[in-house]
Amino acid sequence: MDTVAYVDAVVEQTSTLAAWVDGQDGSAPVPTCPDWTLTDLVDHVGGVQRMVAMLVGERMTEPSRAFARLVPGPTEATRWRAWLTDGAAEAARAFAAVPDDAPVWDPSGGSAGVPFWSRRLFGEISVHRADAAATLGLPYDLAPEPAVAAVEDWLDTLTSRGYWENRPDFAEAMRGHGQTLHFHATDAPGEWLARREPDAVVLARAHAPADVEVRGPAAALLLVLSRRRPLRAATTVEVRGDRALLDHWLGHMDWVTG
Repeated sequence: MDTVAYVDAVVEQTSTLAAWVDGQDGSAPVPTCPDWTLTDLVDHVGGVQRMVAMLVGERMTEPSRAFARLVPGPTEATRWRAWLTDGAAEAARAFAAVPDDAPVWDPSGGSAGVPFWSRRLFGEISVHRADAAATLGLPYDLAPEPAVAAVEDWLDTLTSRGYWENRPDFAEAMRGHGQTLHFHATDAPGEWLARREPDAVVLARAHAPADVEVRGPAAALLLVLSRRRPLRAATTVEVRGDRALLDHWLGHMDWVTG
C-alpha cells in the first residue's frame, strides 16, 4: 500500500467507526483498553488524526505544537460522527497537499515522515476499530491484504529505533541474545522474523526457522499481536515452538492505547 491507499483506508475505516459510535454511551468501558471509556477512544482517534494533519500539512520537524492539538472531542455523542469524519477528511487533505519526501517529524527514528504517518494512521484506525467493536459487541473484520499492512505497521512501529529509545521499559524487557519469533499470515502474503538482540529487536520480512512460529489469518494475527484478542480465544492462530517466548513478547506489547 502507498500513501494514497493508506489514507483512503483511514477515511473509510473512520467512517465505519463513526457510524458505530454515533449516539452511544460514552461511559461504556473499552474491554481491550481497560483504562479507557468509549469517550476516551473517540477523543484519541479524532485527536490523533487532527494532530497528524497538522504535522504533515505544516511539514513540522518538531512536534510540540501539534501535540497541543490533542484536545477532546464533543461531549455529546450525537456529534461524534461528524467530528470523526471531519478529522479524517482533514488528514486526507493534509496528505494530498504534500509530497512523500516532505520533511516531517518521524518518531520511528527514520526520515520518511509522510509515508510513516499515513501508515501509522492506518494501523491506528485498524486497531481502534477493533476496540470499538469489542465495546459495542459488533463483529470486526478486515480483509487479508489490509490486515497484513496493519500487522506490518504494528511490528515496524514497535521494533523501531525510536520506540526502543523512548520506551526503556520495553527495551529492557526485549533485550535478548538472538531469540527469534516468526509470524506468518496464511491468507495473504506476509511473513516477519523478529530477532531479539542486546540493543534492538531486528525485524525482517522473511521465512525462516524460529524459536516460536505463529501462523494464522492476517486479521487474527493483528488482533493477537496488538493484544485485542487473547491468544487462547484466537482459534484460527496456530503456535509452534517456545510458547513462553511468545507469551513474553505479547506480555510486553502493552502499547494498548497508542
